[in-house]
Amino acid sequence: MTGAAHRWLLDKIGALRALLTDRPISLYAASVLRIGYGLLYLSFLLREFPHRDEIWGPGSPWTPALAQQLFAQTGWNSVLTLSDSRAYFELCYVMAVVTSALFMLGWRTRAMSVLFAVVVSSFHARSIFMTDGGDNLILLMALYLVLTACGRRWSLDARRNRLKAARTGDTPEPTRSLYARQLRDARTTLTTVVHNCGILVIAAQVCFLYGSAGLYKVQGSTWGGGTALHYALNLELFQPWPALSHFVDEYPMLIAIAGYVTVLLQVAFPFVLFGKLKYPVLTVLLGMHIGIAVLLGLPLFSGAMIIADAVFLPDRFYAFLPHLWRRAAQRTGTWRPAPGRAASFASVPSQGRPAVPGPTHRAVPAQKDTTQDTTQDTRQGAAQDTRPATGLASEQS
Repeated sequence: MTGAAHRWLLDKIGALRALLTDRPISLYAASVLRIGYGLLYLSFLLREFPHRDEIWGPGSPWTPALAQQLFAQTGWNSVLTLSDSRAYFELCYVMAVVTSALFMLGWRTRAMSVLFAVVVSSFHARSIFMTDGGDNLILLMALYLVLTACGRRWSLDARRNRLKAARTGDTPEPTRSLYARQLRDARTTLTTVVHNCGILVIAAQVCFLYGSAGLYKVQGSTWGGGTALHYALNLELFQPWPALSHFVDEYPMLIAIAGYVTVLLQVAFPFVLFGKLKYPVLTVLLGMHIGIAVLLGLPLFSGAMIIADAVFLPDRFYAFLPHLWRRAAQRTGTWRPAPGRAASFASVPSQGRPAVPGPTHRAVPAQKDTTQDTTQDTRQGAAQDTRPATGLASEQS
């Protein structure tokens, strides 16, 4: 029994090591998070553009002096407090908008992810009491996305790499020294480990958020009595459309059932990620967040949560979407393949460590998806990224 337990422990350690070092997981999910949070924060900045001075600028009731006093207690900082000049603030605001747009598009994603994290943390810290709770999750995700390779799919960087691979073709890779190959392999492994750890931290953060929210609700008498949503719907602060709120409030039984289902799903969420039950749970949570956005007027919070839930969908789901879109477009006659076009967004190039060519062998480019037809690319894209977005090797369905 001791030997069997020892072998089982070694197998688990080996599986964990392979999960972290063999290949990047959830590349499509990371790209969805990049696009989603970049677009969400860009929309947030554009929506608040007429009120930017009152929220973050020199004319804000929360003055830079008050912000500095808070920074002394919390340890936060913001680039917006470096100067009281209005011209400096307007420049920072324009740069924030540009950074959010470029991060969403995936242009020089490594650098843009760092700048995006600086932008979100600076604006969040400058007037922390002037915005809603959706900013907290966006801030955390902006920091976590710095660790991930979120620009390898559905980005300008990915498009540039495909075009570069197409121009290179079968050109032999120049012979490198042993030290150069080892350095490249170490860099690839380090990048893979940091990316995988970042994805796992994002998944753990969402699980902790749902679980803690559900446990806090269980402790409240209003949630246990099924009246919590009734009181929320009758708060003037959370009534963007009072008539709609009053109409929904006329069905107390449905409101009570919705409250109980919300608590149940949030508490059970971390435990349903290992099977197919997570898909209906994610669907119900999607409807719940849409209801929060519409009935309670919290679109930023709901959008942040919906985007965070996308990390739990496997990459094969995202890789199949372009193929599904093209098939639907072909049936309606609105899409025709471009002449000579071989690569597609559904193609998934090799993600592991590149093979080291021998002295007499020609190197095979890692992204050789440009020499295949569109159908073969789609099948390869759906077959390669088969691990779920949480990186849990136990689920293969």
